[in-house]
Amino acid sequence: MADGSLIRIATALGYPAGTGTEIAASLDRIAQERREPPAMLVTGVGLPTPLPPGLIELALAREDGTPVPGDQPVWELPPIGEPGYYRLTIGEHRLTLAVAPDACPTVADLLPESRRNDRLWGAAVQVPALRSARPQAFGTFAQLAEAVELFAGLGADALAINPVHALFPGNGHGFSPYSPSSRLYLNAAMGDPGLVGLPAPPLGEAAAADGLIAWESAMPERQAHLRAVFDGLDAQTRARIVADNAAYEPGLTRQAVYDALDCRYRPQGAHGWPDWPEELRSPDSDAVARFAADHPEEVAFHAFTQWLARESLGEVQQRARRAGMAIGLVGDLAVGVDPAGADAWAMRDDLLDGLTIGAPPDPLGPLGQNWMLTSFSPQGLKRSGYAPWIRMVRAALATSGALRIDHAFGLARLWVVPEGEDSCAGAYLEYPFTDLVRLVALEAHRAGALIIAEDLGTAPHGFLSAIESAAMLGMRVLWFERAADQGFIGAADYAVEAVAMTGTHDTATVAGWWTGRDLDWAEALGRLPDGTTRTDAEDRRAWDRGLLWATLTGDHTPRPAPENPGPVVAAALAHIGRTPSRLAIVPLEDLLAEVEQPNLPGTVTEHPNWRRRLAAPLAELLAQPDTAARIRALANGRAGTGE
Repeated sequence: MADGSLIRIATALGYPAGTGTEIAASLDRIAQERREPPAMLVTGVGLPTPLPPGLIELALAREDGTPVPGDQPVWELPPIGEPGYYRLTIGEHRLTLAVAPDACPTVADLLPESRRNDRLWGAAVQVPALRSARPQAFGTFAQLAEAVELFAGLGADALAINPVHALFPGNGHGFSPYSPSSRLYLNAAMGDPGLVGLPAPPLGEAAAADGLIAWESAMPERQAHLRAVFDGLDAQTRARIVADNAAYEPGLTRQAVYDALDCRYRPQGAHGWPDWPEELRSPDSDAVARFAADHPEEVAFHAFTQWLARESLGEVQQRARRAGMAIGLVGDLAVGVDPAGADAWAMRDDLLDGLTIGAPPDPLGPLGQNWMLTSFSPQGLKRSGYAPWIRMVRAALATSGALRIDHAFGLARLWVVPEGEDSCAGAYLEYPFTDLVRLVALEAHRAGALIIAEDLGTAPHGFLSAIESAAMLGMRVLWFERAADQGFIGAADYAVEAVAMTGTHDTATVAGWWTGRDLDWAEALGRLPDGTTRTDAEDRRAWDRGLLWATLTGDHTPRPAPENPGPVVAAALAHIGRTPSRLAIVPLEDLLAEVEQPNLPGTVTEHPNWRRRLAAPLAELLAQPDTAARIRALANGRAGTGE
């Protein structure tokens, strides 16, 4: 890596390194920061906690004042037996002591004694793709509520969803769930008045000619629909909303002010706060306070949409539990946020500035990836005593029974890239891994929820053993579970404390892989590996089909033709069902034997990412005989009753 890139990264982190003088000053600053008392100490149940030198400093001198050389003594807090957050005072220093449990809750912890050995299953759905009998431009929490009840009726214990973090309100162009404005708040377009007992005007179906979600028109229409609901609220309901929101202040009002400002300036071509007038770029400025005071109804509207989304999603989780699901919703925590979004505006001192995150070059992506997102900085986490990070995790767990951490390697390190540079100019930035794992375990303990760590790819040293010790469930995806000879491993060889899956939103569906639909896309977009022709790819796929079919059937049953994926999908579902993994989650696309996947990594507009919808209402699709048979194959495998 070029020194220039490292200098830019160090400077963006607050440690200029362009000259010898700057390097010396930055090293002095780092040494000083290490001596400063921490805002939070993180430890584990039953462990003594060493106190850092910044909290306890002793100076031993002779009678004449000459210092006596020697090592500082090590001072420890005695072990604490109960997980939780404690207030700690040492001299003049006041800080928080976080005491984490030994591990996160497990699947067995969520089950009654009679079900302790059950192997659970669930589906993964893209909320906007869902349809019901009610016409709507895209699926919302209303369709999700129907989905949890349908799947609970089929014996599922979980329903995994894509991230539902706050996007930019009414904006039909920034619709990727993994590029949110804020991870503390929700996508307001998902809230449903009917779920919380409010009347709502009818909303039409806005669809593109090809049947995909027409986000460009659907999001503004949804915003107008929510404004009509808000305008119709009576004084009593408004007062109830304000009272309900009080527990989320002052952050909620700050989010509402950001959304109001975004709606004000986006029509003028602004993308978030960096394009606003300078006096509005700080949330604590007098200009922002004046804007809020001058536009109280606009701010109240956006606070209402957050209330509606939060209450709607909470109702969905309650329905899942009432319907018998042991877990209910499995939320998804995105790895970062848009640098121009609400979190970056409200938490400038806590997030990376001048750096974006991504992935380094590797054999599958020679140019690397720049996701154009930002996230918390290691220094910001420590300065703030992890407070905003804890709030983020707590918000994600508030309305779910489990949480998937996207790109969980980010707990240990993130690939950071200087603003405006290619990914190959980046470097790994280390994070306080042990502290973050312990805090996740503590928040999961408080919420009584499972944690799923997306651990696909090359893991940092010690990562896998650490998350296993913390009882975080890793992900075991069919396509990546291969033996040394590149054959697919047997069902019995899957990890027990893991989530077994046929695929994710980023991988080909089983039907798409078997038919070669993913190869069609790779060829059309020029994404075949260098030196590989379509014929080469087809030959390799033919060989891999044989390997997969042999693993799925274990016998000499004739292999289905590429254009006949149905038997393969059913066999793959039964295979995942038979694994000893305590939880199996299957994408809805595989239950329906769809050939198209929701997202094609590395593309933005070249592939219709996050635009696909179901062909019919979910209830109709699940009732179709072929779909019902596939679900039985999965459920029977889980129950150990055969196929």
